[in-house]
Amino acid sequence: MSETMNLHHAREAITLHHSLWAGRIMNAIVVIALMADGIIQLFAPAQIASMLQETGFATDLTSVVGPVLLVCAICYAIPATAVLGAILVTGYLGGPICAHVRIGELGSPPEIISLLLGAMTWGGLYARDPRIRAILPLIR
Repeated sequence: MSETMNLHHAREAITLHHSLWAGRIMNAIVVIALMADGIIQLFAPAQIASMLQETGFATDLTSVVGPVLLVCAICYAIPATAVLGAILVTGYLGGPICAHVRIGELGSPPEIISLLLGAMTWGGLYARDPRIRAILPLIR
């Protein structure tokens, strides 16, 4: 009986280890994507200007949106503020989704990327943070 329990605990530990690393990898992808977007908006706003115009936003918003996005990404990258960061990132990513729905581009690449990054934001946090799993027990 004891050997069975030890085997179960060993498997559970391996599963948690894999979950932790999967969460870290998803979080890294999200942070890298957001940081890259924020940096482009700050240092190469001309590349973003046409997309902003297509969705009905003023092109000079990159000087505001870039720093906001970087703050969201940094908050998400720091473990102590990751939940706040996930909430901020989710709110930010809702903007592109809403903008593309508004102009009739349902299923456009920016919209799908935003949706996937949002799912990875919470999926990664769920995989690596036991507090999130405790609040939202999806798998038993």
